[in-house]
Amino acid sequence: MNSLFSQVQVGRYTLSNRVVMAPMTRSRADDAGVPSKLVATYYEQRASAGLIISEGVFPVAQGKGYVRTPGIETDEQVAAWKKVAEAVHLRGGRIFMQLMHCGRVSHPSMLIDGAQPQAPSAIKAAGQTYTATGLQDFVIPHALSVVEIAGVVEGYRQAARRAIEAGFDGVELHAASGYLPEQFLSSGSNQRNDEYGGPVENRVRFVLEVLAAMAEEVGGDRVGIKISPEMNFNDIVDAQPEETYTYLVKQLQPLNLAYLHVALFGAEFDYHSALRPLFKGSYLVGSGLNKESAEALISGGKADAAVFGAAFLANPDLPERLRAGAELNVPDKNTFYAPGAEGYIDYPTLTQGA
Repeated sequence: MNSLFSQVQVGRYTLSNRVVMAPMTRSRADDAGVPSKLVATYYEQRASAGLIISEGVFPVAQGKGYVRTPGIETDEQVAAWKKVAEAVHLRGGRIFMQLMHCGRVSHPSMLIDGAQPQAPSAIKAAGQTYTATGLQDFVIPHALSVVEIAGVVEGYRQAARRAIEAGFDGVELHAASGYLPEQFLSSGSNQRNDEYGGPVENRVRFVLEVLAAMAEEVGGDRVGIKISPEMNFNDIVDAQPEETYTYLVKQLQPLNLAYLHVALFGAEFDYHSALRPLFKGSYLVGSGLNKESAEALISGGKADAAVFGAAFLANPDLPERLRAGAELNVPDKNTFYAPGAEGYIDYPTLTQGA
């Protein structure tokens, strides 16, 4: 019987355990999207994870959605990420880079020449985003043309290539949390009347084209996708989410992806039972797990690996703590997005706390 601490095959890699670090925005980059020197230390400290999925990284400058978030478009950004990948690999870890294009969930003050954020349709999201001057209301976005969509897809392709050049083991497409891919998937934010809008077959087209480009560039066995049906974050709404995500996952098969990462937040429909049989790669489950629930999922064959978020943020040695049944550090929410080392690289390990 498989356990949380047994090996597992994910794409082309054999992971040392099934404890996966979730992608979590930490806002430790500079205004040019270059990760600070602290970032390498942060991920190195957590390299005992079977797999680290990095914080969301914008594939192109137009995809930036929050202040002090990192990118993978420029040579300077790639050089900084190389130090991160090297640090993780020296500790024997594996790390995938999450590619996160925020789409309409952004603000002109963070985009080149004050451009409007991009989206499938010119529909403003309710809410605000963090900018250099504080919280700002979302604005009416620019509806992408078909030609512009092709450019965004190419941006993802090049970002995947650069992530591998930086030494990362793979890439994950962030298709959740109300960002650009989910904006295309969801009927509330996608009201196009061309080949990218309307019926579900059209609304999934953008995500499938992005994944195909990424897989063609670096190999499907180095590509994953994250989805969160009915999370409804960032004012995202879909009229028929069960149909949308069932259809989407069915279409993933030809791509031979490394994994499907599913995080659920209160959905009444049992998406895991519906989606896992449809996907041939590794099935990763996240959201609110503890040691007991993660072990139950894996031993029961309902997941291949368990994804931990805030617990990993506050416990750099989380796998060891889980294995030992040790007490966990409590995360400090006040420092989640604050610049600097506090609440970032100063959480003690079991050894340091002894």
